Amino acid sequence: MAVATPQRSAERAAAAINQTAPSRSGGERAFAGVLFFATIIGVVVLAVLLIDILLDGLPRLNWQLLTSYGSRFPEQTGVLAGISGTFSLMALVGLMAFPLGLGAAVYLEEFAADNRFTRLMEANISNLAGVPSVVYGLLGLSIFVYVFQLGRSLLTGALTLSLLILPVIIVAARESMRAVPRAIRDGGLALGATRWQTVSRQVIPAALPGILTGTILGLSRAIGETAPLLVVGALIGQRASTAPWEVFDRFSALPIEIYGLIGRPQAGFRESAAPAAIIAMLVLLLLMNSVAILLRNRYARST
Repeated sequence: MAVATPQRSAERAAAAINQTAPSRSGGERAFAGVLFFATIIGVVVLAVLLIDILLDGLPRLNWQLLTSYGSRFPEQTGVLAGISGTFSLMALVGLMAFPLGLGAAVYLEEFAADNRFTRLMEANISNLAGVPSVVYGLLGLSIFVYVFQLGRSLLTGALTLSLLILPVIIVAARESMRAVPRAIRDGGLALGATRWQTVSRQVIPAALPGILTGTILGLSRAIGETAPLLVVGALIGQRASTAPWEVFDRFSALPIEIYGLIGRPQAGFRESAAPAAIIAMLVLLLLMNSVAILLRNRYARST
């Protein structure tokens, strides 16, 4: 009776793998081809949209468009109210949503007990990330406008958008802190540090690049939202708040301005002014994301 040696067993295993490899590699190639085809479709559609916007909007994009308020005439209208309102909104949203989201993530990940209530909170936070934005607008209208009597102000818009992106920041921050090795926590506690000292001085700095990535994604979503701002009463085509400290004044934003330009009856607003405003919003989004990415990479190198 032949005795199976380790070498013979390894040869048999390799032969079995070689027999099944063609079928598996064929399926993998087919799946990779489907994914590549889907990616190409998305890239082509995006390229067509961008080219169409650039062709229509670049001839109209000038300094006068960026430094003027709305006008009855397409060639004289501007989106300064939307640009200043967007900057003010993003400044307030970042100041409110980042510390609240980080604090909630730290509590749920590091300090909360593993019980039914905590699991219910985690499930609700994950589900809130997929709620349509208009629902947040109705929530902001009900609570901030009518209950707290904040009016249809810049503060109301910022609070509404903060609620919109909080689930994204919380989920991203928790995942980043979960990726920090357990040995870092154990080492800090073993050296005599308290739990809060370990979290604040070791865990959060190590997870900060991922936390900033989640914040960037949240702000990128907030900057393009129109429905919640319309619900809470953002102005269209009018002079509005230009600074984040004017929190109780009426406000506008670039998505609202674009919505108003597209709804004008004159063709010049739809065919030239609106595409130019879209280009301005894309450039503003890229600039804000670039600054945030630079900050994230700086913290990543320092840790």
